[in-house]
Amino acid sequence: MSDIATNGHIKAPEGRSGLALIPRTTEKQTLKDFKSDQEVRWCPGCGDYAILAAVQSFLPELGLRRENIVFISGIGCSSRFPYYLNTYGFHSIHGRAPAIATGLAASRPDLSVWVITGDGDALSIGGNHLIHALRRNVNLNILLFNNRIYGLTKGQYSPTSEVGKITKSTPMGSLDKPFNPISLALGAEASFVARTIDSDRKHLQSVLREAASHRGASLVEIYQNCNIYNDGAFDQLKDPGLRDDITLRLEHGQPIVSASKAVRRGPGGGIEVVDRASVPEGEILVHDAHAPDPSVAFALSRLDEPAFEHVPIGVFRSVDRPAYDTLMAEQLEHATEQRGAGDLADLLRGGDTWVVS
Repeated sequence: MSDIATNGHIKAPEGRSGLALIPRTTEKQTLKDFKSDQEVRWCPGCGDYAILAAVQSFLPELGLRRENIVFISGIGCSSRFPYYLNTYGFHSIHGRAPAIATGLAASRPDLSVWVITGDGDALSIGGNHLIHALRRNVNLNILLFNNRIYGLTKGQYSPTSEVGKITKSTPMGSLDKPFNPISLALGAEASFVARTIDSDRKHLQSVLREAASHRGASLVEIYQNCNIYNDGAFDQLKDPGLRDDITLRLEHGQPIVSASKAVRRGPGGGIEVVDRASVPEGEILVHDAHAPDPSVAFALSRLDEPAFEHVPIGVFRSVDRPAYDTLMAEQLEHATEQRGAGDLADLLRGGDTWVVS
């Protein structure tokens, strides 16, 4: 199945699935098919190992040929990911992975394009590229590993480090208000936004499944432990005695609750977390991931501020919006119908030109 027309122009994609235009394989695939021959090199105990194993075992579910899957990374510990997957890959430059992935996804709708990035890579030098990829709704999947620290460069504070964080670059404590990646993505009008955690493989893979099938830009924040420079940052979510009370599972069409807490509309029109036993079932907020208005999803993203007292996990938002490559292909088709095939030389000579002698 080819998605490039004989005249060299990209065909306008059809269907709403993010995988609709990608050639399938008839071969049975396993985890081993997606393991490369490269030695995996992260610090022992790093959360990246768990994420890699989850992704390698998830990819066979897609039923795609390996040559139609691409992983593009920036700079950071997480950005070694492409070396460890037996697919196509590109280890790009700091913060620019979304820009490179945009070009590839827009020009090759027959590829499943994934971006691997970290909180420093994506939200510091790469912040501008990230928000524009999301607002354009490019058909790609962005996995943002958030360990709330710079790991590769040895423990400086990052854009997600909490206020007061003592690191090598902030010996008296960070003064910066941290980014909330979910809030940022929703503010950029991302059509798919989710959060999961490295140690919960079942949940991580369920979110990856939904992200892969979504047509448009998906951002998945993954809480990932850096046991060398920020160990225990997410212990509350992993502690068997605490996690069920803290974690608010976001499932479309289901009440937003934990073992002991519930979310309801507040008196001021916002939302609030209350004791589950104190509120009638009819007052508990039911999650609507497909709501066109992102206001409630944004309010949910703020519930883990300033500390992990109650943390929403799952898909915050998943809405249909035309993907960038669809719109671009339609525009090219329209231009071709109206004006015929273009000529690059005429284009370069057109408009305002000057001869410098």
